[in-house]
Amino acid sequence: MRFAILGPLEVHTEDGTPVRVRERKVRTLLADLLAHEGQVVPADRLIDDLWGDTPPTDAHAALQTKIWHLRRALEAAEPGARDLVVSQAPGYALRAVHLDATRFRALLGEGRLDEALALWRGPALADHADEPFAAAAITHLEELRLTALEDQAEQRLAQGHPVELAALVAQHPLRERLRALHMRALYLAGRQSEALDAFTQARTLLADELGLDPGPELTALHEAILRQDPALQPPRSDLPAALTDLVGRDDAVREVRAALERSRLVTLTGPGGVGKTRLAIEAARAHPNAHLVELADTDDPAQAVAQALRLPDTTDLTTALHARHPTLLVLDNCEHLIEATADLGATLLRRVPALRILATSREPLAVPGEHPWPVPPLDPAAAAELLLTRAPSLTPGDAAALVPHLDGIPLAIELAATRARALGADALAERLQHHLLTAEQRGTPPRQRTLRAVIDWSWDLLTEPERVVLRRFAVHADGCALDAAEHTCAEPHIDVADILARLVDRSLLSPGPRHRLLQSVKAYGLERLREAGELGAVRERHTAYYTALAEQADPHLRGPGQRQWLATLDAESANLRAALDHAPADHAHRLVDALAWYWFLRGRLTEARRHLARALRQGPNARTAAWQAAFTLLSGEPADAGAALALFHDDPAGLARAQWSLAFAQRGIGDDTVHLTDAALAAYRDLGDAWGTAAALSTRAAKALQSGDLLSLHRDAQAALDAFRAVGDRWGQSRAADLLATHAEITGDYARATALRTEGLRLAEELGLASEISWRLSSLGRIALLTGDHDRSRELHTRAGRLAAEQANKPAEEFAQTGLALTARRQGHLDEAETHLRAWLDWMRRLDARPGSALVLAELGFVAEQRGDHAGALDLHLQGLAAARASGDPRAVALALEGLAGAHSLAGRHDLAARLLATAAATRRAVGAPLPAAERGDVDRIEARVRQARGTADAAPLTLEEISGVEEHRSPPVTRSTGRRRP
Repeated sequence: MRFAILGPLEVHTEDGTPVRVRERKVRTLLADLLAHEGQVVPADRLIDDLWGDTPPTDAHAALQTKIWHLRRALEAAEPGARDLVVSQAPGYALRAVHLDATRFRALLGEGRLDEALALWRGPALADHADEPFAAAAITHLEELRLTALEDQAEQRLAQGHPVELAALVAQHPLRERLRALHMRALYLAGRQSEALDAFTQARTLLADELGLDPGPELTALHEAILRQDPALQPPRSDLPAALTDLVGRDDAVREVRAALERSRLVTLTGPGGVGKTRLAIEAARAHPNAHLVELADTDDPAQAVAQALRLPDTTDLTTALHARHPTLLVLDNCEHLIEATADLGATLLRRVPALRILATSREPLAVPGEHPWPVPPLDPAAAAELLLTRAPSLTPGDAAALVPHLDGIPLAIELAATRARALGADALAERLQHHLLTAEQRGTPPRQRTLRAVIDWSWDLLTEPERVVLRRFAVHADGCALDAAEHTCAEPHIDVADILARLVDRSLLSPGPRHRLLQSVKAYGLERLREAGELGAVRERHTAYYTALAEQADPHLRGPGQRQWLATLDAESANLRAALDHAPADHAHRLVDALAWYWFLRGRLTEARRHLARALRQGPNARTAAWQAAFTLLSGEPADAGAALALFHDDPAGLARAQWSLAFAQRGIGDDTVHLTDAALAAYRDLGDAWGTAAALSTRAAKALQSGDLLSLHRDAQAALDAFRAVGDRWGQSRAADLLATHAEITGDYARATALRTEGLRLAEELGLASEISWRLSSLGRIALLTGDHDRSRELHTRAGRLAAEQANKPAEEFAQTGLALTARRQGHLDEAETHLRAWLDWMRRLDARPGSALVLAELGFVAEQRGDHAGALDLHLQGLAAARASGDPRAVALALEGLAGAHSLAGRHDLAARLLATAAATRRAVGAPLPAAERGDVDRIEARVRQARGTADAAPLTLEEISGVEEHRSPPVTRSTGRRRP
């Protein structure tokens, strides 16, 4: 849905269809919400804006009706749009993602004045200008517009374009900056007398209206016009005009211009096609006297400079440059004349102090005082923008698929755009995976007309040892460090380190310590590697090196070296994937076993499952099968743990790790995992594995939590934390600290719980463990909820859910979404709470996740009870009680009993409700976890209802037989908590 207030109020769907909001009051309400641009507008303020001094009798109900009409109008135009209008204390907000005023500000911030001003269709909120609520928004937006118009005029004058400002000056006659721009525009148009008259008019008006004289800037401009100061003239340049927009280089242009202010010689370096020439020309446009010197087709740089300055020969170069003070020479394509160009540049800079040089070359000139500036490829967003600009027939999805193959190299993108028109997106993507681009671009030098020609140009300048190293280096997926290059590129009598440095100087390789090839150069190198018959042998070297690296890293991921080795494996992720793609069966199983814990720590569950499945297709392996089952469970899908464990023979260490990983992965899911945890703990102790012992203790503590054994929870979590600290594992410390925090939360010690979870979050963030960060954020969100900070709870759970979804971590995402449901219900947003909860119930049941199911059913039951639906509440809480009993958690049973008390009290069975409450309280006391004050909201509400009916909420607990009787009185199932029964 798109909203517009820069002119009369307009609303359109995404496809441009107008949306009609016919009722005037509803349209005014919409305008009011849009004027506040997503901020919450208090209900009392909206009432005042809509009805003024004569509000209706029940004003809040009337406002709710108008809100309903607005939502209905939006929903009728576009399904789901009703959710844009949100209720949030103390009023309402319209979350308009596409609002022209917001886009206007963003474009101004990016300096895109023409695009920003094109959004205006007339005065802001033109059809609501008389409404008091609109005054502040209109004033603010119109001031922004006027400033933007002044900025645009100043920009165009500086570029030498004519500007007409008379009408704008007539509307704002006292605005001195606007007056100054008008005077300058008149002067530059050859209308000096009119410019001077404009100053006289301004001086008279300021004196008559404000009793002031013109400011110093306006006065100085008047004096400059009188003496016809040359500084008033815009810059003059003979640089070639740009045929297309320069995309994605705004920051680069600013940085190069800043470098030229600091240094008299700046050299833009980079590979062919990266856009050095275009960037240099654009950066030079700010200089008043810039000249382009093209060196590609000459063998005499001095003669090329003379031609650019329109001199007959080179004898008067120094004199001419002195006379043209100040001058910027853009020396383009210096690489094939590097020494001669360097000598000429050094001489001219020494003899002409006002001269500056901006050079482009694949390697620096190596002149004293030179400032080399490597030109980077375009980032993915800018690359996609350039591709879509040059090939409008492509969709954003097409561009996203093509951009990864193009290296961010503007030449490659331009060539791809020309091919896209002939081949289409799919055929082009297929070709890019296997071939270099060969489409020609007219109007460019022959050496730049195809990407292959650009690289051939560089290849031909290399020595044979340089070619050997370059083609072998291409086997690396995303570059590598020196030791990996030496292993894969080695050859007798070749100094790999020295040759890498020379390739860096030639802009074929990025600078170290980690060297990279552009994808285009990599593809070229692989072709040369195949031609040389070396591809298979070099890939074997590559696989062997990275298998050894992964196996070296694996034990360090469970100790004090975690951070360093995670960073190492992060840097080598692409190479590790490439090694897996080409590894034979024995290496594949070794690699996935060594990388499994890394994938877990980084939350790469989908990647892990893909590579594990691929390894298993090459042949059976017990460790690989166990990891595959564990990652499947961690992803929130069922797996056969028993089948994986049955494959182990004569591998006690592998079996222990498999038992633990499977127990850890299926905690809270399916059958009891205590036997797996205990078996792993015993095996780890026999093996003397300190990390494994700590991990098993942590998992046993988590199981104790599920069964309501708070003493064992605290004991094992503390022992795990101590053990993880001893081995230096931060992941384990974060996990164990969270379990201790849960114990503190259950017992009402929120300060200690917050401290422990904050420390756990810090440890997870230090290591960059996205999934663990999600869990910790949700846990902190729970404490915020319990302490009444609902906004903080919502923020934390939202962040956690987003992280979990990015990692495809279903359990963590469910935990976060359940937190949002808990928060919504406690804020009275019952529809929102139910939506969150219903989304996960089937998933939990499919996994047989009993603890989670018990909580979700209890929460849905409370939603039904708060709506007054006693039958729906009774059914949901009975289901929740069954799930709680199956989970073995007494606290979950108590929660279900409290919910049943609420349902029965609604139905008028207050004596039974009182006894259910008493039973729940006794159940909690029995496990040392009485309900803290912060969690008594539901119980207090139900007790109040019972007390009002009976005079007291006190009662005797139910016996086991009586509880069984309550369970047998199940109401017919309901489809939703609205009370509608299934047929």
